[in-house]
Amino acid sequence: MNAAAIASAFRMEGNAVSCNPSGNGHINKTYTVTTGTGHRYILQNINHRVFQDVDALMNNVVAVTNHLRARCADPRRVLTLVPTLDGAFYTLAQDGNYYRMFEFVENSVCLDQAENENDFFQSAVAFGEFQNQLADFPADTLVETIPHFHDTIDRYRQFKEVLRRDPLGRSRDCREDIAFALVREEEGGTLVRMLQDGKLPLRVTHNDTKLNNVMLDRDTRTPLCVIDLDTVMPGLAGNDFGDSIRFGASTAEEDEPDLSKVHLSMPLYTAFTKGFLGACGKSLTPIEIETLPLAAKLITLELGVRFLTDHLQGDTYFSIHRENHNLDRCRTQFKLVSEMEAHWDEMNRVVKDVYEGLA
Repeated sequence: MNAAAIASAFRMEGNAVSCNPSGNGHINKTYTVTTGTGHRYILQNINHRVFQDVDALMNNVVAVTNHLRARCADPRRVLTLVPTLDGAFYTLAQDGNYYRMFEFVENSVCLDQAENENDFFQSAVAFGEFQNQLADFPADTLVETIPHFHDTIDRYRQFKEVLRRDPLGRSRDCREDIAFALVREEEGGTLVRMLQDGKLPLRVTHNDTKLNNVMLDRDTRTPLCVIDLDTVMPGLAGNDFGDSIRFGASTAEEDEPDLSKVHLSMPLYTAFTKGFLGACGKSLTPIEIETLPLAAKLITLELGVRFLTDHLQGDTYFSIHRENHNLDRCRTQFKLVSEMEAHWDEMNRVVKDVYEGLA
């Protein structure tokens, strides 16, 4: 693949003189393009095997970034798509892959891990501002780029179907994990049912609220913009809050085999809650805020169920790098669920205190 040649399909300032791999994303391949004028761009291959409706995905990205740009004076605070020479926002290259281009966000930094509580707090501010700025966006006009992504009821349906078939006979070695999941099935569908019953509003959600999807100002370490908008679609605000807690407030890696290392960090949980609600608390309904701790617990449970499902069916979705890798991932998530249950009153008290402090 000649990335420089593909880049020439876009309206750049000058011609590309370098095109180098950038970032460490698992889904899309990304390159930094520099032109003879010194202008930099991000060229990205869209993984159309994961996101099969590229046109719908890009329509989502265009609609959301246009909405955000109308509310942001600083161009660094929202991703800016670069059109192709014929005015489109993506191109189908001769290699059979789809590509898009963004303006490079200058003087910025992207962190894979928080170096301190403030980094995690600032990511919360970024995702809270994202939610706040899109509060009046008609979420139902967006397409689900991954259908039923956080439909926990459907995730359990898939899990029980695989468990019934048990194609590799693996269920006998994870009976406690299966029991852990099944005993929480009814609770697991709570937020989905609340959405269906109209008790929770449909929001524009990012659905991949990790620290490395926030661009921070290199000098001030304050948030500039949220990136990786492929999974932006209709959902629950609590899912964005919850996924950040699941990933960022755990004391261990997502696949840590030593469960004694897996704990919920209440200082990190508190820091994120303050940043998130400080930015969007006044845009959310009281019941959305009240159910934020439950959202953190259920999205963690949901991912644990997904890891367990994939383990039972032979590791067909999540890539593995060792034997029982997905089972380790499942157990880490379930341990974190147990940690949340142990800190339940404290988690709810933090949300209540922070929300009341906004008045």
